[in-house]
Amino acid sequence: MRALWKGTISFGLVNIPVSLFPATRSEELKFHLLRRSDLSPISYKRVAEADGKEVPWDQIVKGYEYEKGEYVVLKEEDFARVDVEATQTVDIINFVEIDEVDPLLFYKPYYLEVQKGGDKAYALLRDSLVESRKIAIAKVVIRARQHLAAVKPQKKGLILELMHFPEELVDTSEFKAPVAKSIRKNEMQMAKRLIQGMSSKWEPSQYGDEYHEALEKLIEQKIESGGKAAPPPAKKKRPTNVVDLMSVLQKSLRETAGEKKPEKPAKKSRAKKHKKAA
Repeated sequence: MRALWKGTISFGLVNIPVSLFPATRSEELKFHLLRRSDLSPISYKRVAEADGKEVPWDQIVKGYEYEKGEYVVLKEEDFARVDVEATQTVDIINFVEIDEVDPLLFYKPYYLEVQKGGDKAYALLRDSLVESRKIAIAKVVIRARQHLAAVKPQKKGLILELMHFPEELVDTSEFKAPVAKSIRKNEMQMAKRLIQGMSSKWEPSQYGDEYHEALEKLIEQKIESGGKAAPPPAKKKRPTNVVDLMSVLQKSLRETAGEKKPEKPAKKSRAKKHKKAA
C-alpha cells in the first residue's frame, strides 16, 4: 500500500520517522449515471445558475457568500497568505488522559508505520503511552490542511487519529432532552438482566454491513439474470412506541433466554469484481 504521508513524530527533542497509511477503507458500491435508452454514461457539467451556460475551468473563481447572494472572491494569493506550513511533522502539543477527551472528537484513524532508524524511539513512545494510559494530542498538516490529531498505541504499533476541533461539535443543548421520569427499581433490575443476557465477548467478525451485502446480492442476481431483479421481500412490521415498559422488558428477556449463536460473516459477493454497476 502506498503511504499517504511521510514525516516524523516530534515531542521534546525526540523525532521518530514514520509513514501514514489509511486504517479504514470505503466499502461503498459506486454507481454511474446512464441514459436509459442506450446506457450511455452521463458526465457532469459546470453550469452557471444565471443563464444555464457551461463555464470553462479558467473562468471559475472561489467565492465566500457573506450574505444571501453576495460574494467576496478569494484568489490563490489570498489562500497562500493564510496557508499553514507543511512541516511533515506530527507536532505533539501535550499528553492527556483518553477518558478526558470527548469521543465525538475522533473521526478518522491512520496507521503510523515506523521508518528506518526510528524503531527504538517508536517502541518507547508506544510503550510509554500504554504504561501511562495516555494519548498524545498533536497538530499535523496533511494535503495543505492543518488537523488536530491524537497519537494512540494500537496493539504493536501506533495510530494517528484525526480529530474535529472542539468548536466543530454541535452543542447538545440544541437537542431535545428526555423528560425526567422516575424509574422503578424493578424496571432497572429487569433492564440490567436484559443487558446481561445479551452481553457477549467482542467478536468483530460477527458484524457486517447488511445493506451493503444485500445490495451486492441484488447486483449479482441482476448480472446473472440479464437485468431482471427478484421480487422485493415482505416488509417487517415496525415496533410501536413503548407503552408498558415492564411487559416489553419481560418479553425481551424471554426471547433472549438461552445461549444465542453468533451470526456467521456473509460471503463476499461477485459484484465486487464488476467495476461498473448500471
